[in-house]
Amino acid sequence: MSTATPEQTRSRAGKRADRDTHFEVEQFYYEEAALLDDGRYADWLGLLADDLEYWAPTRTNRLRRQQSLSVSPRGGTAFYDETKDSLAWRIRRFDSGMAWSEDPPSRTRHLVTNVMVQHVDPAEHPHFTEDDLQVRSAFLVYRNRLEREENVFAGSRTDVLRRVGDGLRVARRTILLDQNILQAKNISTFF
Repeated sequence: MSTATPEQTRSRAGKRADRDTHFEVEQFYYEEAALLDDGRYADWLGLLADDLEYWAPTRTNRLRRQQSLSVSPRGGTAFYDETKDSLAWRIRRFDSGMAWSEDPPSRTRHLVTNVMVQHVDPAEHPHFTEDDLQVRSAFLVYRNRLEREENVFAGSRTDVLRRVGDGLRVARRTILLDQNILQAKNISTFF
């Protein structure tokens, strides 16, 4: 629950976060990257809010005047359209021996950069408060599996981070891959 006055809320909504908050968000992303790269997926789930929306829409190549149509809308085709429960199911499957596309497991390296943090504007996002943070970042994920399978995924993420207790949790993540056709044999990598 926010303790800010309405005047403070109006002045903070949609504004850039302070330096300490920005640093905290960057450290959160570095921890998340390390968990994913170390294959500690159950621990990674702990960084996700229970009402998580994890979405990676597909893209198409469009003329400049049609760019608004280049990203698939909600309900359209997506590489990922997940909840925390469905991600947990995927992770349990990795450990079951039934996920042949991850046995032996991939090696990944997640690089996160260009982090921009601002307070959510509740007028634009009514399900959130000014205490929540809207974060845009760029990523590069290198994936290697077996002897010759290599993939590089580049793109951006737009997250809403929620403070829970003394930490942050990802409540919404929209992943926009720069590729519209993936060259990977499968997509079992989390972003």
